[in-house]
Amino acid sequence: MTPIIPVGTSATKADALQRRFVDQIVASTPHERLTAWYYTPMALRFSDHLAYDVCVYDCMDELSAFKNAPAELNQLEKALFQRADIVFTGGQSLYEAKRSLHRSIFPFPSSIDVAHFHQAREPGEDPLDQANIPHPRVGYFGVIDERLDVELVAQAAAAMPDVHFVLLGPVVKIDPARLPTASNLHWLGGKSYADLPRYLRHWSAGWMPFKLNEATRYISPTKTPEFLAAGLPVVSTAIVDVVRTYGAEGLVDIVDAEDVEAKLRSILARPRDFLVEKVDAYLADMSWEKTWNAMAAHIQRAYAMKSVVPLLRGA
Repeated sequence: MTPIIPVGTSATKADALQRRFVDQIVASTPHERLTAWYYTPMALRFSDHLAYDVCVYDCMDELSAFKNAPAELNQLEKALFQRADIVFTGGQSLYEAKRSLHRSIFPFPSSIDVAHFHQAREPGEDPLDQANIPHPRVGYFGVIDERLDVELVAQAAAAMPDVHFVLLGPVVKIDPARLPTASNLHWLGGKSYADLPRYLRHWSAGWMPFKLNEATRYISPTKTPEFLAAGLPVVSTAIVDVVRTYGAEGLVDIVDAEDVEAKLRSILARPRDFLVEKVDAYLADMSWEKTWNAMAAHIQRAYAMKSVVPLLRGA
């Protein structure tokens, strides 16, 4: 459920409204066990009173490194680590940074809905807003914010006027007017998850031109396996988790400002399915179902321990 709060509501009033919403939802939903699942410590501001059976902190990013991060975020994260029975991290690097902060913490790098992105390997019509863009096309999809290296995007577009760069995603926390413009740069806005294969099937390559800074140090981009499942060759800047996994396996080409043109031209010159067999073998053991089953097992163990510990103490 997403709370709808009037524009102009003070932070204190917004917390009070959301606290009431949470209470109403919990009271009106029959349940034998209540699991509090946090994606952000900021939610403690309106839910720290809940009496739950298990508390999960799903730490997807180092949120404190993001632009405009709330001042109280670090303090609330400390409180959430104390409250949580179990912590999941969205990647290996984030796990290594946080593992000393909790007794029960486990890494869960991004998984993949293979069947959904395999649709991009099948024939289909080009979406209307992309149909008139010439080939070859190099594409990106995802939030366009301070983590995207727009200077590198502009540099690549200027160096490769014969290649067209398509970027899908909402512009967040940066001024859209400051995005670079060129005849071969195409900012097409946000798209639904369901529509992504329709765009990707008409690209020649995927790329992830992230900046290398505090905001990207611990990210593990979900789009990496999604690009690969779509059958696209992929280039990425040197994001640690991408280098250590997909780069080390030879599935993603790692680039920087000095060699981005050479690397892109190299993968554009080879067949699109050049790595498909190797990619499919690597992705064969990945699915969100397996991720969830492993998470659920950890949660069940945490719940069982909470039931056992009082008995042991009593004994």
